[in-house]
Amino acid sequence: MAKYINADCRLCRREGTKLFLKGERCTSKKCALDRRAGVPGVHPTTRKKASEYAIQLREKQKVKRAYGLLEKQFRGYYEEAARQRGKTGETMLSLLERRLDNVVYRLGLGASRDQARQIVNHTHILVNGKMVNIPSYQIKVGDVISVKEKSAKSELFAGVKEARVIVPKWLEFEPSKLTGKVTALPAREDIDLTIAENLIIEFYSK
Repeated sequence: MAKYINADCRLCRREGTKLFLKGERCTSKKCALDRRAGVPGVHPTTRKKASEYAIQLREKQKVKRAYGLLEKQFRGYYEEAARQRGKTGETMLSLLERRLDNVVYRLGLGASRDQARQIVNHTHILVNGKMVNIPSYQIKVGDVISVKEKSAKSELFAGVKEARVIVPKWLEFEPSKLTGKVTALPAREDIDLTIAENLIIEFYSK
């Protein structure tokens, strides 16, 4: 499957906002966006006044890159949300939040969504006691996410038990057991990224 392999920090600089793709680095003095806020490139330019289409495109690219998805995957979430009842934009964001890799990240088991995706791919995660290695797996209310007993003893999760992780209110987490539970569907206000989902819906509706 195709995968973005270039520097993650270039994506934040291109979108002009922090996408938190590098874990703790994004909140430190090493953050590339804080050090070099301009558009990346050999001859970087200042940001010009954007057209309506460009604004919609940039919003779509920002969210797509924040969740680490390719265009076909991201459009699939929009199309699935459009088929369901309710507000398409909020439904789409709920589907993105309920991806297994994102839930692992939200629980603090991964420093970034990219690391969380690797953790899932490498079969460290159990859902309701069964191993699931599909990052896009949709989590449901009542599901219990835990770390395999053998994996829990590895250095990868050594600091998680002592870390003070603030999880969204739709999740519960027991650091000592490396176990989390989905207690509700994520609400719009639970998503901490600054997202104007209406721009994305307008982009795909054309």
